[in-house]
Amino acid sequence: MRAEAQNNVEKIRKSLDLLQQRLGEEAGFKLEEFNARVEDPNLWDDPAAAQKLMRERQQLVDAIETKDGIAQELEDNIELIELGEMEEDDEVVAEAEAALAALVEKSAKKELEALLDGESDGNDSFLEIKSGAGGTEACDWASMLARMYVRWAEKRGFEVELQEEQPGTEAGIKSVTYQIKGKNAYGWLKSESGTHRLVRISPFGKGTRETSFAAVGAYPVIDDNIEIEVNPADIRIDTFRSSGAGGQHVNTTDSAVRITHHPTGIVVTSSEKSQHQNRDIAMKALKSRLYQMELDRRNAEVNALHEAKGDAGWGNQIRSYVLQPYQMVKDLRTNHETADTSGVLDGDLDPFMEATLALQVAGKSRAEASAED
Repeated sequence: MRAEAQNNVEKIRKSLDLLQQRLGEEAGFKLEEFNARVEDPNLWDDPAAAQKLMRERQQLVDAIETKDGIAQELEDNIELIELGEMEEDDEVVAEAEAALAALVEKSAKKELEALLDGESDGNDSFLEIKSGAGGTEACDWASMLARMYVRWAEKRGFEVELQEEQPGTEAGIKSVTYQIKGKNAYGWLKSESGTHRLVRISPFGKGTRETSFAAVGAYPVIDDNIEIEVNPADIRIDTFRSSGAGGQHVNTTDSAVRITHHPTGIVVTSSEKSQHQNRDIAMKALKSRLYQMELDRRNAEVNALHEAKGDAGWGNQIRSYVLQPYQMVKDLRTNHETADTSGVLDGDLDPFMEATLALQVAGKSRAEASAED
């Protein structure tokens, strides 16, 4: 076997070792336990618990099948290379080596996904975008970011629900909140928390180069089994008339709900048609924010994705998007960059998220990563 192919084999085996470590030696026993509980005729007496069990079981099944599938592909291609070399069939060897090269990328991606094993990485996510310094330009930039994340979620097959939106005075949006539903939604989106900076020629008739900022925050949707206590004395609940989309969709009652948490200053809103539904959504969003604050507190020294806190302005950005005088998107934590600005703004964010996740797993700070560049 040629050196390059052997090197790929070693890379894949290292990924398989990590996948096995993440599964643990008890994976088979855990699956047997899940299967036994699934057969319990009383399982669905508690629908919420049953759904959680089924979700956890499926995640384990997917992880086992992924590891076993990669291992089988690896062995199949090694055998093909050995057979091709024995029979001096260069075409078979070349095809198997190409398959190994593709398997390296696949196994590396699955390895990164396996590292999404934080306390709430597998949860759905709230995604909040707020315009920062830059006025109308910033509001327009916030709307561009909103589109970017919606496109990213759609490409992954995630469900996107609009929770609240505040339009800009002249263009774009002042703020927007989505709930993103899908496997590991929070695990991926948490890497996007921070300030995003845009440099471009103004589209609003100025003809000048402008710099705009917007802040992005990702917060895990809390499972029912995670207890977050909210003292009723600490919150104020307001109802107000929200603006609808026009026609039959206009809200004609004071159905929107705003909850203010006095100790932290957190404010969350929901603008669905049902006031009861809005209270539930807003309370879940508040608990999500409080839970995220607790996670940040616990992981303050190692949580690189929340290094950039503060106002959405100079000095706090995690990523720059330059459209003029050249084309470049660069993450300031990992130094990952690309000239494909249109692709990124169309939702091609996985390479940036993967680079940040790999940095976190390595336990490096932004300064350490920059020093190695």
